[in-house]
Amino acid sequence: MVFTLCRSLLPSLSLALMAAAPVCAQGVPIDDEALSAVYGQAMFSLSNTSADGFDFSRITLNADVKLAATLGGVRLGEYTRSLRNGTGADIDIGTLQLGNAATRNTVSVTDPYVELVYRNVGNAATREVVGMRLGFGSIKGDITLQANAVSGALLIQAGSNSIDSSKDPLGGVRWDGSTCAGGSTCTLKLSDLAGVKAGDASGASRDFFVSVLKTAVSFPTMNPALAASPAAQAGFWLNWRDRLNAVLK
Repeated sequence: MVFTLCRSLLPSLSLALMAAAPVCAQGVPIDDEALSAVYGQAMFSLSNTSADGFDFSRITLNADVKLAATLGGVRLGEYTRSLRNGTGADIDIGTLQLGNAATRNTVSVTDPYVELVYRNVGNAATREVVGMRLGFGSIKGDITLQANAVSGALLIQAGSNSIDSSKDPLGGVRWDGSTCAGGSTCTLKLSDLAGVKAGDASGASRDFFVSVLKTAVSFPTMNPALAASPAAQAGFWLNWRDRLNAVLK
């Protein structure tokens, strides 16, 4: 996606700024006690970490965001895969609706971030970008989700049952929820989902991310209260296992 700022827009912006009424304020010194009651937070933060031979650079937008959006025909990683071709895409979601703009029902997310993964950073001849992930510090709300297949670490509670990719003997690659341990048929499949409720009485869901990678990577945890996420595999990968409850058809 490319964003272009048209030159013709710049004069209009300049005129609008010049026409705006001037606002003036005189700086006033404050003592240490008053200063201690003042706090702030950077809009963006950058963190750099290293683990398992990889280096990670994460840029986080320190913000609370309300979303209402509908996406259809989401297909990520569309190529032939020898392990399990399935629908022909790593992630194949027919409908993904975050909240509902018509009813003003929104999904709340905090701290959206992007994280780049590198290896061999110290060697100019071999250093490379391995991939990246996009995620949220937390997400809460009602989400319409009709999925055909997902590559990822997914856990959705449904009463006494669950949709859990860790039960898949092939590790959750292009999994439609039908195959469980030992090749048995799972009680619930992805096709049984009408949606999910992200978050519960304990709080928001805290481990959502989507990655695209050249090789498997174990990402640093975003939340110290959570165990490390399962290693994200090559290709597109969805991680979402915390505080999710199913809405069944």
